[in-house]
Amino acid sequence: MSNIQNQRSDQDLVQDVRNGDRRAFTELMHRYQERVYWVARRIVGNHDDADEVTQETFVKAYVGLGEFRGDASFYTWLYRIAVNLSLNTIRKRQVLNYLRDSAMLSRLFPLGEDPVREVEFRDLQSRLEKAVTQLPEKQRAVFVLRHYEGMPYEEISQVLKTSVGGLKANYFHALKKVRQFLRDEALDGDTVD
Repeated sequence: MSNIQNQRSDQDLVQDVRNGDRRAFTELMHRYQERVYWVARRIVGNHDDADEVTQETFVKAYVGLGEFRGDASFYTWLYRIAVNLSLNTIRKRQVLNYLRDSAMLSRLFPLGEDPVREVEFRDLQSRLEKAVTQLPEKQRAVFVLRHYEGMPYEEISQVLKTSVGGLKANYFHALKKVRQFLRDEALDGDTVD
């Protein structure tokens, strides 16, 4: 309980870092490292790239902390860096197979002990991953942040520096494209060569 009472706010820690206290930045890093990692992981699709993006995010945040104006929360600012670096990683390495650990598919299709359902689930998961890789980068980012991170549109708009209306449109179009891709894949799979 005393630990919670003694926990300093992000704003206090940022100010301490600006005043030369490196331990304050270490505290910020410990506070957000796992969350940044999982955002990166869901966008880039693998541990190694996500780990690299996470490290680069904190290096960039530390170096750029003097430019942090506080218009958004530190957490939102940090997410913006992580998302941008993740998108850059996708562009550079063409790593497009994320959503590997799809919680949504697990909830929709619980596997249990049925090996046939396991195969169907893996097939559906693979097709969903393929569908999401077809999305434009912005739609991918909105989809991951909204659906898997559960971020509200207002926060995503701060991360991606775009309007809430634009985000909702991107998310709607992303869902529509994913559904169409899955329908097309299902039809292609039903045809005999």
